[in-house]
Amino acid sequence: MDYTTQNILFKIRKSLRYVRLYGLRRTLVKIEGQYHMKRRYDVLPKQPAKQERCGHVGLLGCGKFAFSNIAYYLTRTYGRVIRGAMDIDEHRAASLLKKYDLQYFTKNAEEVCKDPEIDLVYIASNHATHAEYAIAALEAGKSVHIEKPHVVREDQLERLCNAIAKSKGKVNLGFNRPHSRIGLAIKSYLDSQQGPAMFNWFIAGHEIAPEHWYFKAEEGGRVLGNLCHWTDFVLQLVAPERRYPLRITPTRGAKSDCDIAVTYTFGDESIAAITFSAKGHTFEGVRERFAAHRGNVLISMDDFKELVVEVVDKKTRIAPFFRDHGHELNIRRSYEMVRPTPGGVDRSCCIGYVWETGNLFLKTRKALEANTPITIEKALI
Repeated sequence: MDYTTQNILFKIRKSLRYVRLYGLRRTLVKIEGQYHMKRRYDVLPKQPAKQERCGHVGLLGCGKFAFSNIAYYLTRTYGRVIRGAMDIDEHRAASLLKKYDLQYFTKNAEEVCKDPEIDLVYIASNHATHAEYAIAALEAGKSVHIEKPHVVREDQLERLCNAIAKSKGKVNLGFNRPHSRIGLAIKSYLDSQQGPAMFNWFIAGHEIAPEHWYFKAEEGGRVLGNLCHWTDFVLQLVAPERRYPLRITPTRGAKSDCDIAVTYTFGDESIAAITFSAKGHTFEGVRERFAAHRGNVLISMDDFKELVVEVVDKKTRIAPFFRDHGHELNIRRSYEMVRPTPGGVDRSCCIGYVWETGNLFLKTRKALEANTPITIEKALI
């Protein structure tokens, strides 16, 4: 839904609801991000004179997420660290430069990847280019933050892992939910128990038009564009040594990536069910509910606004004042791969995790497209 075209009453109600959910500053930058996507210049802004030592971060892709999340959190936390931004739509790259006071904008990804002053590249472009840009940046010796999905094909996954193995650069992936306050609490409580678990996710996503770029054959569809968030989360809730063999059982109607359900049966007999509905628009963005049970721990979570944990007779409620999907912490994790804070811990991703989570969502898409179960026998890497 294009919120900029709605009537004034809708805009006011939407803004007030988001102030309650995210706070005033986050709401304002989210609103600005909507208009950023439409901004057009009669004449593109003049490029500033480059200063060699000004900024060390590159940004590939200047859409809403880059504008309202990556650039926002980096600038708010670390100051003027973004040096150059690239987008195939130069107007968006120019708009982001004006907002965050960058050194330059370009439509050439190679210019950012080969900039000797840049040591970290955030990749938030269209999905099909994520792995290609990441490989180029890694080959240039840069560290990379790759927004989801990090690959859209199996050959990309293989080439990306090979590039990681050969590069001095580090990698973090854009799966933010496990790094939220609630996501960290869920894992901590479940890890405190022994034995197999039951997980259930229900997600109400946005309805998007059939001509949306997500549905282009090369972009991977909504399994790779959306469902990968939750396939990654459940994967991380099962210990690596207990994951395989992993059976994927799809349930679908006419479409293979909207209004679907997928069940995962892990090697330790943990079972995860993910249901993804995309039948209309939701007023507060993506809505999701999670329930889990392992040992004596019973968990229910609503929209990353409230978590209730029961351990026999003890009940704990965690309710952050603002909704937290973990974007800020994950973006900061990537920055601190290359500029660690004193006493900080390197939380970059290992090749094994990059492979496993990518392989899981690729095999999930394959199972749904064929409408037949698939078993992943082992991690392979």
